[in-house]
Amino acid sequence: MKVFKYLIILLVLPLFAFTTMHKYYISVTQVSYVKEKESLQIISRIFIDDFESVLRSNYDENIILAGKDEPKETDSLMNIYLQSKLKLKINNKPVLFNFIGKAYDGDIVRCYLEVEHVKYIKVFSITNSILLDYQEDQQNIVKTKINSKNKSFILTSNNTNALLNFN
Repeated sequence: MKVFKYLIILLVLPLFAFTTMHKYYISVTQVSYVKEKESLQIISRIFIDDFESVLRSNYDENIILAGKDEPKETDSLMNIYLQSKLKLKINNKPVLFNFIGKAYDGDIVRCYLEVEHVKYIKVFSITNSILLDYQEDQQNIVKTKINSKNKSFILTSNNTNALLNFN
Protein backbone atom coordinates (compact mmCIF):
# COMPACT_ATOMS: atom_id res chain seq x y z
CA MET A 1 0.00 0.00 0.00
CA LYS A 2 2.86 2.35 0.83
CA VAL A 3 4.48 1.64 -2.53
CA PHE A 4 1.18 2.39 -4.25
CA LYS A 5 1.00 5.85 -2.56
CA TYR A 6 4.54 6.68 -3.63
CA LEU A 7 3.80 5.51 -7.15
CA ILE A 8 0.75 7.76 -7.37
CA ILE A 9 2.69 10.72 -6.01
CA LEU A 10 5.48 10.14 -8.52
CA LEU A 11 3.00 9.96 -11.39
CA VAL A 12 0.75 12.87 -10.36
CA LEU A 13 3.34 15.37 -9.11
CA PRO A 14 4.86 16.03 -12.55
CA LEU A 15 1.41 16.87 -13.91
CA PHE A 16 1.05 19.67 -11.36
CA ALA A 17 4.43 21.06 -12.34
CA PHE A 18 3.16 21.72 -15.87
CA THR A 19 0.10 23.64 -14.71
CA THR A 20 2.26 26.56 -13.59
CA MET A 21 4.38 26.79 -16.73
CA HIS A 22 4.92 30.35 -17.79
CA LYS A 23 4.54 31.38 -21.40
CA TYR A 24 7.34 33.55 -22.73
CA TYR A 25 6.50 36.65 -24.74
CA ILE A 26 9.31 37.25 -27.21
CA SER A 27 9.72 38.69 -30.68
CA VAL A 28 12.92 38.73 -32.72
CA THR A 29 13.67 41.51 -35.18
CA GLN A 30 16.67 41.11 -37.45
CA VAL A 31 18.04 44.24 -39.15
CA SER A 32 20.60 43.90 -41.95
CA TYR A 33 22.16 46.65 -44.03
CA VAL A 34 22.89 45.54 -47.60
CA LYS A 35 25.24 48.19 -48.92
CA GLU A 36 25.20 46.92 -52.53
CA LYS A 37 21.40 47.34 -52.65
CA GLU A 38 21.40 50.51 -50.52
CA SER A 39 18.77 48.78 -48.44
CA LEU A 40 18.01 48.13 -44.79
CA GLN A 41 16.25 44.77 -44.68
CA ILE A 42 14.22 43.80 -41.63
CA ILE A 43 12.57 40.55 -40.60
CA SER A 44 10.37 40.54 -37.50
CA ARG A 45 9.39 37.16 -36.06
CA ILE A 46 6.29 37.29 -33.87
CA PHE A 47 4.19 34.51 -32.36
CA ILE A 48 1.00 34.23 -34.40
CA ASP A 49 -1.35 33.95 -31.41
CA ASP A 50 0.10 37.05 -29.73
CA PHE A 51 0.04 39.07 -32.96
CA GLU A 52 -3.52 37.95 -33.65
CA SER A 53 -4.58 39.01 -30.14
CA VAL A 54 -3.05 42.48 -30.43
CA LEU A 55 -4.55 43.03 -33.90
CA ARG A 56 -7.94 41.93 -32.56
CA SER A 57 -7.79 44.29 -29.60
CA ASN A 58 -6.56 47.26 -31.69
CA TYR A 59 -8.35 46.90 -35.02
CA ASP A 60 -10.70 44.00 -35.70
CA GLU A 61 -11.91 41.55 -33.05
CA ASN A 62 -12.74 38.94 -35.71
CA ILE A 63 -9.34 38.79 -37.41
CA ILE A 64 -7.83 35.35 -37.92
CA LEU A 65 -4.17 34.87 -38.85
CA ALA A 66 -2.68 31.90 -40.70
CA GLY A 67 -6.02 30.45 -41.63
CA LYS A 68 -7.97 30.04 -44.82
CA ASP A 69 -10.40 32.66 -43.47
CA GLU A 70 -7.68 35.30 -43.12
CA PRO A 71 -9.12 38.63 -44.31
CA LYS A 72 -7.53 40.48 -47.23
CA GLU A 73 -6.82 43.53 -45.08
CA THR A 74 -4.52 41.56 -42.76
CA ASP A 75 -1.32 42.85 -44.43
CA SER A 76 -2.59 46.41 -44.15
CA LEU A 77 -3.42 46.01 -40.44
CA MET A 78 -0.02 44.40 -39.78
CA ASN A 79 1.67 47.30 -41.55
CA ILE A 80 -0.29 49.91 -39.57
CA TYR A 81 0.55 48.18 -36.30
CA LEU A 82 4.24 47.71 -37.10
CA GLN A 83 4.58 51.33 -38.33
CA SER A 84 3.25 52.48 -34.95
CA LYS A 85 5.48 50.18 -32.85
CA LEU A 86 8.75 50.02 -34.78
CA LYS A 87 10.51 53.37 -35.19
CA LEU A 88 13.79 53.70 -37.07
CA LYS A 89 16.31 56.50 -37.43
CA ILE A 90 19.24 56.47 -39.80
CA ASN A 91 21.86 59.17 -39.27
CA ASN A 92 19.51 60.82 -36.75
CA LYS A 93 16.68 61.13 -39.30
CA PRO A 94 13.43 59.19 -38.92
CA VAL A 95 12.78 56.78 -41.78
CA LEU A 96 9.75 54.75 -42.76
CA PHE A 97 9.91 51.16 -43.89
CA ASN A 98 7.90 49.40 -46.55
CA PHE A 99 5.89 46.35 -45.55
CA ILE A 100 6.98 43.79 -48.17
CA GLY A 101 4.88 40.87 -46.94
CA LYS A 102 4.61 38.06 -44.46
CA ALA A 103 5.13 34.31 -44.23
CA TYR A 104 3.89 31.81 -41.68
CA ASP A 105 6.29 29.26 -40.25
CA GLY A 106 4.73 26.99 -37.63
CA ASP A 107 3.51 29.24 -34.82
CA ILE A 108 5.56 32.25 -36.03
CA VAL A 109 4.74 34.96 -38.56
CA ARG A 110 7.69 36.57 -40.32
CA CYS A 111 7.07 40.14 -41.39
CA TYR A 112 9.39 41.40 -44.13
CA LEU A 113 10.18 45.12 -44.08
CA GLU A 114 12.59 47.31 -46.03
CA VAL A 115 14.01 50.82 -46.02
CA GLU A 116 15.26 51.75 -49.50
CA HIS A 117 17.81 54.31 -50.70
CA VAL A 118 20.15 54.04 -47.71
CA LYS A 119 23.56 55.14 -48.97
CA TYR A 120 25.45 54.85 -45.67
CA ILE A 121 24.82 54.44 -41.95
CA LYS A 122 26.82 56.30 -39.34
CA VAL A 123 24.15 56.22 -36.62
CA PHE A 124 21.27 53.77 -36.34
CA SER A 125 18.47 53.90 -33.79
CA ILE A 126 15.55 51.53 -33.32
CA THR A 127 12.59 51.77 -30.98
CA ASN A 128 10.74 48.49 -30.72
CA SER A 129 7.52 48.36 -28.68
CA ILE A 130 5.93 45.46 -30.56
CA LEU A 131 3.35 43.67 -28.38
CA LEU A 132 4.15 45.78 -25.31
CA ASP A 133 0.55 47.02 -25.45
CA TYR A 134 -0.54 43.38 -25.28
CA GLN A 135 1.86 41.93 -22.70
CA GLU A 136 3.86 43.96 -20.21
CA ASP A 137 6.57 41.31 -19.83
CA GLN A 138 7.14 41.16 -23.59
CA GLN A 139 10.79 41.10 -24.65
CA ASN A 140 11.85 42.21 -28.10
CA ILE A 141 15.19 40.91 -29.23
CA VAL A 142 16.86 43.02 -31.91
CA LYS A 143 19.78 41.62 -33.89
CA THR A 144 21.63 43.95 -36.23
CA LYS A 145 24.22 43.46 -38.92
CA ILE A 146 25.25 46.90 -40.06
CA ASN A 147 28.58 47.86 -41.64
CA SER A 148 29.86 44.31 -41.02
CA LYS A 149 29.22 44.62 -37.27
CA ASN A 150 26.84 42.34 -35.38
CA LYS A 151 25.04 43.62 -32.29
CA SER A 152 22.13 42.28 -30.27
CA PHE A 153 19.80 43.95 -27.80
CA ILE A 154 16.92 42.89 -25.59
CA LEU A 155 14.31 45.63 -25.44
CA THR A 156 11.57 45.66 -22.79
CA SER A 157 8.88 48.00 -21.52
CA ASN A 158 11.57 49.72 -19.41
CA ASN A 159 13.90 50.19 -22.39
CA THR A 160 12.46 50.19 -25.89
CA ASN A 161 15.34 51.91 -27.67
CA ALA A 162 18.75 50.83 -29.00
CA LEU A 163 21.36 53.15 -30.53
CA LEU A 164 24.42 52.26 -32.60
CA ASN A 165 27.24 54.61 -33.64
CA PHE A 166 29.60 53.74 -36.48
CA ASN A 167 31.97 56.74 -36.34
